[in-house]
Amino acid sequence: MDTPTPAAPDEKTPPQEETLATQSSKEKSASSSPLEVSAERFNTSVARLTVNSIDELHKLVSELQKMQEFLKCEVDSVQRQIDSAVAGINIIVETIGPWKSITVPNTLPSGNRNVRAGGPAAAIEQRMRVG
Repeated sequence: MDTPTPAAPDEKTPPQEETLATQSSKEKSASSSPLEVSAERFNTSVARLTVNSIDELHKLVSELQKMQEFLKCEVDSVQRQIDSAVAGINIIVETIGPWKSITVPNTLPSGNRNVRAGGPAAAIEQRMRVG
């Protein structure tokens, strides 16, 4: 099970393309014109920049994937909270539903007020009738 794995290239180790470009430029530099040397330098610069850009894009993709996972977890959490709230509302509706069938008289008989017996309002009502 112990199989050797190739070491991950770090920033100090130049990529293979850059190494090949550097070797070919050294070989050609002895017998090449200034234009060819400039072209080789340009090619190596482009290769280096391309590798850096690709590395940055990989890092960005990784960050975006982490953010996507975080957002999925948050969506699941909010959905559970919504489901719980809806279940609570349904319980309340089921509890209050039967109360709608209870009829309450809309009007009281004229001259009579709905006063609790023995309370302060009843005593005042008594005094008004007597006096």
